[in-house]
Amino acid sequence: MPMAIESWLTRVRSAMSSGLASAKSSGAPPGPKKSSVGILAFEVASLMSKLLNIWRALGDASIARLRHETVNLDGVRKVVSDDDDFLLGLACAELVDALRAASDAVAALATRCADPSLREFRDAFLEFADTGRDRHRWAAASWKEMDTRAHKMEKQVANTAGLRRAMEELAEAEHGLRKLLQFGNGSGGGGGCHRRSLSASKISVASEQQQLIFSKKQEVKHLKQTSLWGCTFDAVVASLARVAFTTLARIKLVFDAGQEQRHPTLHRTMTLSSAVHPSADAQSPPPLLRKTMSMEELLFDQTLTTKRGGFFEDSSAALTPPPGTLGAAALAPRYAGLVISIERMARSPRLVGPDERDELYGMLTASVRAQLRARLRGAVPAADPGLAGQWRAALAGILEWLAPMAHATMRWQAERSFEQRNAAADAAPRGGGGGGGNVLLLQTLHFADRDKVDAAVVELLVGLNYVWRFEKEMSCRALFAVHRQLMEGTFNGVEADAGGAADDRCRGNANGTVTSCA
Repeated sequence: MPMAIESWLTRVRSAMSSGLASAKSSGAPPGPKKSSVGILAFEVASLMSKLLNIWRALGDASIARLRHETVNLDGVRKVVSDDDDFLLGLACAELVDALRAASDAVAALATRCADPSLREFRDAFLEFADTGRDRHRWAAASWKEMDTRAHKMEKQVANTAGLRRAMEELAEAEHGLRKLLQFGNGSGGGGGCHRRSLSASKISVASEQQQLIFSKKQEVKHLKQTSLWGCTFDAVVASLARVAFTTLARIKLVFDAGQEQRHPTLHRTMTLSSAVHPSADAQSPPPLLRKTMSMEELLFDQTLTTKRGGFFEDSSAALTPPPGTLGAAALAPRYAGLVISIERMARSPRLVGPDERDELYGMLTASVRAQLRARLRGAVPAADPGLAGQWRAALAGILEWLAPMAHATMRWQAERSFEQRNAAADAAPRGGGGGGGNVLLLQTLHFADRDKVDAAVVELLVGLNYVWRFEKEMSCRALFAVHRQLMEGTFNGVEADAGGAADDRCRGNANGTVTSCA
């Protein structure tokens, strides 16, 4: 019996050794180990949020708001362009540029993947952008499927944010416990009884702190499993790739982008006076969206088109402000600050002092100063309440459409500066355009015609100057009237006192004769 068992074990060993030998001789190396995201989960969550923001910006409600509200804003029509195709092309280019920046970050993560198809994400994405060919079928088959995937990714992002908070709270609790123990060990200046009573009083506090640390550790452990922390790079990049491909397909469908025809150039058909005063020209309604094209028809349509340049290169070129705009002269933030200062002064002109006037004049460009001097040269009109009311109405009318563009410019600039600071801190690729915020580039002064904005600013300054002088003169008149009343009251009081004294001097004695009347 022992001999039989020994022979059976010998056959098992030989079978196992032969199996290993055949596996080695086949030459198939074991696949690379899939690593988890780990500490990079927070950067991945930020990238995932950017992609989801771009996807939400392409929803039906957002696109309808863009076509029927944003494009038809008074300021956009007056100083940027009155051409729907150009404005929509500008919005499309900004979204594409934001998607391109996010895809660069996805490509950097793809280098850590074990799947060879994921490691070639960059080439596949560029091919899909230029030709519409989806070699790995990463684009979702329907928009509903993408919405479901986006909802799942939003949960992962929320869990990752919760993990960050839990880890910060855990670190704070551990630091508090260490500080408590160090303080207890170092406070031995009294007698032994005092030391024992002091340590006993802190036992309950330390016990509660340890329970808190234990619960936080359990929470962190759970969140690491449900958040992006425990996901592999392959799983994360696969999800990001599907979002990027589907978002690009959505952009091409919504904006009819990537076709042979290009968006027309910027049409500037309005005069300088029309930039200051409203125009009564009726605008034709924007064309309707193509909602009947399926995903397969869209991809097939893209494969039939030939392009003169790369899709992303054309979009980046569309974001370059043409000559004659504030963006081309790098003056958009300066003009935005100038308009905001004028808006603040227009609310209370009488409170504007010499320092504020000097500061405002220092913000003016040479062209605005020259036009302002030409407008203010000559006799100053007299203070007229009717004319002051007209200027107030003109100021309110101009600021009604110009001030929102100035505030949008400052918000757009602040959002991009915040993204650049975060990118520099995290050593991540720089994010661009309209996916991260609610302000689009077309709503700002970057593409605004400089001559038209100059005319509007000069009109504001002339009106503000007259209203300020009128308010100052009215204030001076009111002060003079009050001073005059005070002076008249004082003079009448002096005369009354003098008359009373004379009456006393001229009063008769007891027998009815007058003693003196000097």
